[in-house]
Parts: sequence; structure tokens; C-alpha cells
Amino acid sequence: MTDAVRHSAGVFLRDVGRGLLDVSHNMLALVGLVVVTATIFLAGRADLRASIEQQAYGWLQARLAPPDAVSPADDALLPEDPTNANLAQALAVDPKTLSRQQAVVTNWLARRYRVAPEPVARLVQEAWHVGQRTGMDPTLILAVVAIESNFNPFAQSPVGAQGLMQVMTRVHNQKYEAFGGTLAAFDPVSNLRVGVQVLRECISRAGGIEAGLRYYVGAANSDADGGYAVRVLAEQDRLRRVAAGQNISVYTSNAVAAAPAEAASHATPLPNAEPAPKTVPPVGQLPDGKGEHVALVTG
Repeated sequence: MTDAVRHSAGVFLRDVGRGLLDVSHNMLALVGLVVVTATIFLAGRADLRASIEQQAYGWLQARLAPPDAVSPADDALLPEDPTNANLAQALAVDPKTLSRQQAVVTNWLARRYRVAPEPVARLVQEAWHVGQRTGMDPTLILAVVAIESNFNPFAQSPVGAQGLMQVMTRVHNQKYEAFGGTLAAFDPVSNLRVGVQVLRECISRAGGIEAGLRYYVGAANSDADGGYAVRVLAEQDRLRRVAAGQNISVYTSNAVAAAPAEAASHATPLPNAEPAPKTVPPVGQLPDGKGEHVALVTG
């Protein structure tokens, strides 16, 4: 009786083993057939192949990122000093507390744009902080602020670009959620942080700073941006020289000779995300030609 049971059990196990082996062989054959078919199909579809490769690369990059990596949104939310939670809400600081480089930039901007040095010091401090976190030159950030709003945090263009960096609030309303809503567009620090996010997206998408500035001003599909990129880069060059200790006149004009009307749909995330109607040329040129700007300008 025992031998019969053993024999039956042995036959059963051998049959099960053979069945599993056959199923495995069939599954492998099916998988191989699918792979061959997919390969042949993708060989004739370069667009699908590129899309799959891009998704796979993104997946690998996400897995390879360090666990404590900081996302772009986190970059904008970090305060200058993690031990001082109130600094992120500070609207002004004493320029004497800044580094020598930041202090000379602060004093030059305050004189050039006729604004108080204390709030400008806070913005300079923030530009250095966000620039360090995002890998963006702080002088570029400050140059965009200068050309966009002349450091007027309440500036608004006819098409709705608002605040220091003239961000299109209705386009980038989600970026303001972390700061309490769209009214934060008129908070200088919040506007600067959101503006830097948008500017970085534009530069990344365009593949370069000058082309990114055209995206930012809403002239992505046009070579004519009203001289906007030239003006920003010229102001950045002046700020770099000031930061390096050179004596640069505060009366240098930002105007571009014979420039066409400037595009006005500032800080849009993609080309044509908002209409870009023509606006009047920048205002603020003094009669004596010294080139000082008043605080109220259109975006």
C-alpha cells in the first residue's frame, strides 16, 4: 500500500513538473514573440521609439536622484536662513548685514532706480539665495526685475503681468498656491521666487539664456522681442561689474535705439500661452537724457 502511494505521488509530481516546464516554455516563447513583434513595429516608428526612450530616461533619472534632492518648488520655498523662519516674510533688511558684494549691488540699484536701500537689500539677498539654490546667476535675476518693473512690486502690465518680475498671474496661479494664493504676486519675495521658477523653465525649454528671455517676455516664436533680451543682458553686465567692484554710472540708459514695440505677455510658460499685444516703449527717460527710470512702468 505504501509503495503504491509513493508511486502515485511520484507520478503526480513528475506530471506537475512537466506541465510547469511546458507552460514556462510556452510563456517564454510568447514573450519572445511579443518582443520581436514590438521591435519590428518600433523600427518603423521613430516617434514612438523616441518617446519610450525619453520616458525610460526620466524614470532612471528619478531613481538615481539622491533621496534628499530638492525640487524646483522647494528651491523657492526655502528661507535664506533655516534657523530664522521669519526671514522669508521680511520685506526689508539692513544693507550693513549683507556681504560686501551684495551691499555694493544694493546701493547701486537703490540709487539707479530711486528706491529705498533696505527693501532692495532684501531682494538682493533673496536673489543670491535663490540663485545659489537654482544655479542661476543672481545678477540675471536682478536684471530681469530691473527691466520688468524698475523694482516696483505693484507694477502691472495691460495684459495682467504683475509684480517685480511681471509674472502672468493667471497663467502661473498654481505656482502661487504655496505662498497663499495669487495675491502673493504683489509680495516682493514671493513674486521673485515664482518669477525665478518661470524664468528657469523658459531658459531650460529654450536651451539658452537669451532665447529663454524671449520665451519669458512672450516672444518665443519671434526673433523680435523689442530689444528686451539685449536690455536685460546689458543690465546684468553692469550688475556683474558693480559686484566686481567697478565704478559704473547709475545714469546709463536702459533704452535700445530704434527698438520695435516690446512684447507684453511676460512670464508665460510656453510660446503663445497668452497673447502678446504690442505696448508702448518703456517710459521713464528723463529730459536730460541721463536714463533714470521712474518706478511705474508697463510690463
